[in-house]
Amino acid sequence: MPDGTARLTSSASHRASSPRRSRRATSNGPAARVSPATTKSTLPQLRVFLVHLTSERGLADNSIHAYRRDLEDAEAWLAARGRSLLSATADELRMYLQDQRRQGQSTRTVARRLAAFRVFLRFLVGEGYADRDGILQQLERPKPEQPLPKVLSRAMVTQLIAAPDPKSILFWRDVAILELLYASGLRATELCELTLRNLNLQVDCVRVIGKGGKERIVPLGKAAHDAVTNYLAECRPKLERSPAEEVFLSRTGKPLDRVALWMMVEKYGRKSGLLKRISPHTLRHCFATHLISGGADLRVVQELLGHSDISTTQIYTHVDQDRLKSVHKRFHPRG
Repeated sequence: MPDGTARLTSSASHRASSPRRSRRATSNGPAARVSPATTKSTLPQLRVFLVHLTSERGLADNSIHAYRRDLEDAEAWLAARGRSLLSATADELRMYLQDQRRQGQSTRTVARRLAAFRVFLRFLVGEGYADRDGILQQLERPKPEQPLPKVLSRAMVTQLIAAPDPKSILFWRDVAILELLYASGLRATELCELTLRNLNLQVDCVRVIGKGGKERIVPLGKAAHDAVTNYLAECRPKLERSPAEEVFLSRTGKPLDRVALWMMVEKYGRKSGLLKRISPHTLRHCFATHLISGGADLRVVQELLGHSDISTTQIYTHVDQDRLKSVHKRFHPRG
């Protein structure tokens, strides 16, 4: 094995000085002010790995923070047993994952942490830690659970969008956000990072920069168009303290962040009397499910959602059970 620490330290210095930066690292959001490569782990190779994800792979900050949290947790567990990610055997990594399951972590969470192991081990192999390749080959990928997404009915979505208080200064902003999430299926980060120049009310569409920097054009719809127009005319000028590119601003005039967005949607979910826990992603699920139940082509929905693999989109065909039953009853000879 080469002198890994010296080699990786030199590599980290080169990468840290590189002008290449991830797209989200240049944003004005809260995550951009804290380097995703910052880690409480004493393992220098972990920090170099995080710098690699930031500067060379250009991953979103949220993805890098997820890798960091998963690997820090595993490193702490191993350190308590006198081991580390550089010395752990495949059996020890499996013991950690089994311990996670005993603590109540879902199959999906355990699978994500295993994926973090595999990416980190692959990185170490590329840096000259040849012994880690054998560990990598011994770690199998479990099949993650595929729970059906929670979806609201059309009536429940209408109830949710009617929840904002018309007397509030944020009324039109909140209505515009709810309408846009449902009408266009945007992810929370995509909505927070939506800029004025990517919002085209002339042709009723938004230009979205999704995961991996993938670009897509998504229609607005009349209800979303009207709500956004009212927000831009009556609400946003009162919120804007200094020039901002982002469409949606907070009460303090700063760009709305993901945490505030989630709290806002959840608040209106409670206020509207809906029993389910509502999040921005719930409205994305509603967007896709209601399109498919209305007869939309699966490939079109895939494009609108920005999914790279259609298998990710296919889950929505299992949600709309009423439509499946009606099709079966209509066309099957024993229906």
